[in-house]
Amino acid sequence: MNECKVIIMGFGAVGQGVANAISLKKDMIKQEHNVEVKVVAAADSSSSAICADGLDEQLLVSVKNDNGSLASYPEYGSDVCGIDVLDSVEYDCLIEATPTNIEDGEPALSLTLKAFEEGKDVVTSNKGHLALFFKDVVSAAEKNNVQFRYEATVGGAMPIINFVKDTLSSCKISSIEGILNGTTNYILSRMTSEGSSYKDILHESQELGIAETDPTQDVEGIDAACKTVILANSLLGIDATYSDVDVEGISNITSQAIELAKKDGYLIKLIAEVSPDNLKVSPRLVKQGSSYDVNGTLNMATVHTDLAGDVTVVGLGAGSLETASAMLTDLISILKNKY
Repeated sequence: MNECKVIIMGFGAVGQGVANAISLKKDMIKQEHNVEVKVVAAADSSSSAICADGLDEQLLVSVKNDNGSLASYPEYGSDVCGIDVLDSVEYDCLIEATPTNIEDGEPALSLTLKAFEEGKDVVTSNKGHLALFFKDVVSAAEKNNVQFRYEATVGGAMPIINFVKDTLSSCKISSIEGILNGTTNYILSRMTSEGSSYKDILHESQELGIAETDPTQDVEGIDAACKTVILANSLLGIDATYSDVDVEGISNITSQAIELAKKDGYLIKLIAEVSPDNLKVSPRLVKQGSSYDVNGTLNMATVHTDLAGDVTVVGLGAGSLETASAMLTDLISILKNKY
């Protein structure tokens, strides 16, 4: 039986989702891939739990939820945090789920590069360091001969990066267009169905936990722009960073504008366009009943190919376990390649 020791850095909704997903699927991974996955460390911004023999994933989640800190984990809780966690225990793969930082990509950038330098594989859900330094990060993985997977950075549970690279590997991709942010899609969907104002629906989505307390990254199109950069680099080979994307959010969309569009058979959606000529995120009119007519927190993307024509994928773009499903799939891909 092979063993894979993982560290989960970042223990908010996504990190906890990963712990839950490993708990649910570790027996399946053992049976189907002959690998035992052990979480040897989990850390939030100020605390951690560390044990070389493995931690209880469910206990990690309940301790964090009950105490707001991993330091209370029985026997193995500590105040070791940040990059020091990577020096505290032997591990094989870093699962990086710290919050996205579009200013300098930290702490994801330093954590990822350190893991690479030490010959460790990395799975990330973090968009910041990739939107700013995609080429450098991917080159560092190649230079150190390690595996780097980032499916969860775009579209949560919606398959897009691995899908295009594996399933559409015979095709040349000319462009991609889609809805890459679940929060804004929820807000626009609700404004369309209810005729309510942007402000009212934003407030409601914050109460439901769909929008963040500070919703700027979502509603101003920043999150979708980061994903645009990642798709441009990884699937179209465009050497782009965040500053190359033309970005406009949804905060100026009125219920009157949505009503007018509806009368003519159209919807307003926040659309990301990824092509060699255009990297853009902006509200656009799309036809009712078209592939862009998806509601709630769903994401979708249409991939324009030379051989397969247009291929559209749809999936849940947000959620703890949903995003974790993409990260666990990436981890399984790494294990398949290794063993």
